[in-house]
Amino acid sequence: MLKRVRRRVQEDGPTAELEAFLVSQGYIQLRVIGTAVCGLHRFSFTTGLVVGLNFEGYERRYCYEHAADALAALAAWDGQEHPGGPWIKCKGAGIDLLNPSFVE
Repeated sequence: MLKRVRRRVQEDGPTAELEAFLVSQGYIQLRVIGTAVCGLHRFSFTTGLVVGLNFEGYERRYCYEHAADALAALAAWDGQEHPGGPWIKCKGAGIDLLNPSFVE
């Protein structure tokens, strides 16, 4: 028997419940880009621009050395291709990509 699961992300952005949960987990600057909930999170050595946030985790993150660079990239990014700025790595399930501009 299939259970019906309540949708937790609205068409126009995260629900108040999701937003409160993400804030409680340390995410800041939450916004919707395309259909993905995105935000910033401080990791041990980098600040992550995190893409595809939900209650279970996220799709991928772009690691920036400086929080200001991650914030600027989040503000300017349209969700197409990779975000701008000097991100170091993109990580996620099955993803471990160095920034192509750093690779010779």
